[in-house]
Amino acid sequence: MLTINEKQIQQFYKMSDAIADVMAILKAKEQEKIANPHRTVIEFPEREASALYMPSADLAGDVAGVKVVTIFPENPAQGKPTTQGMILLTDASNGEHVALMAASYLTRLRTGALSGIATDLLAKKESRVLVVIGTGAMAFEQVLGVLAVRAIEKIILVNRTSEKAQAFGESLTQFGIEILWEVEINVAKAVKKADIICCATRSNKPVFKGADLQPGTHINGVGSYLPRMREVDEATVVRADKIVVDDLDGVKGEAGELIHSAKNGIWSFDQVYGTLSELAGGESKVRQSDEEITFFKSVGAAYFDLAVAKGVYAKAQKTGVGIDVEM
Repeated sequence: MLTINEKQIQQFYKMSDAIADVMAILKAKEQEKIANPHRTVIEFPEREASALYMPSADLAGDVAGVKVVTIFPENPAQGKPTTQGMILLTDASNGEHVALMAASYLTRLRTGALSGIATDLLAKKESRVLVVIGTGAMAFEQVLGVLAVRAIEKIILVNRTSEKAQAFGESLTQFGIEILWEVEINVAKAVKKADIICCATRSNKPVFKGADLQPGTHINGVGSYLPRMREVDEATVVRADKIVVDDLDGVKGEAGELIHSAKNGIWSFDQVYGTLSELAGGESKVRQSDEEITFFKSVGAAYFDLAVAKGVYAKAQKTGVGIDVEM
């Protein structure tokens, strides 16, 4: 079995790779070539933590995988990462387990790729200002995903702790991103300037007011993944001209903001404009005008992880990266 660690993956597998591989699996999903059983989530309420077990298979590609990821928000205080994960990749032609790879970076990367694809489909072509609400672990690849598809000129960082936002901005600079960034403590002020908003928080209450959204804004919501979590408010859901989701079954069970709005009777899941897989293979424009407010909601699905794991394994075989271990 080939084992590949986080540092090795980061060296040779980038956002452009992830976007291409996720796009390919979105098209396979639309062609009904993907098996994606509902994931199992185990919560640890005393720590506000979760463990997720996520299986999937590419039936056409004869490959299957399962990701195990844990999210423990208290870990940074102990010097450990909030999110930790592993992906086991299986050859579905003979049942051989062929690779075990670190999944924390890949989880962030595939989520950023999804937002990049959604942004490309939904955001105005001339979008120039990106607002990032929540500058934790998931946010960095959100920025990379947007930058891959739009010519952003300014990034505004919003976080409960301004020092953390400042450090995030400095990490963007160190990464080689030569785009003006600034920290803003007034959420409303930032939202009113935004062309694109990326929310990457685990908040149980909305992080901005939908009333502050300007016409033409696109929102990526990727942080909340449990029914009790809500990054956006009812006003955002109601004002959105188009709501696109990564996986309809997933959001029906896990997207707190949409579940909340549906239960209150102000919105219905029938109003979802489409899934990313439905739109990714289309040739027509999704955005009909520069005035539309669009919202992409992502809770994640195992086949997105399978997409990037397949990509990593293929590149590792070509480059000789990783260590073969006899199990």
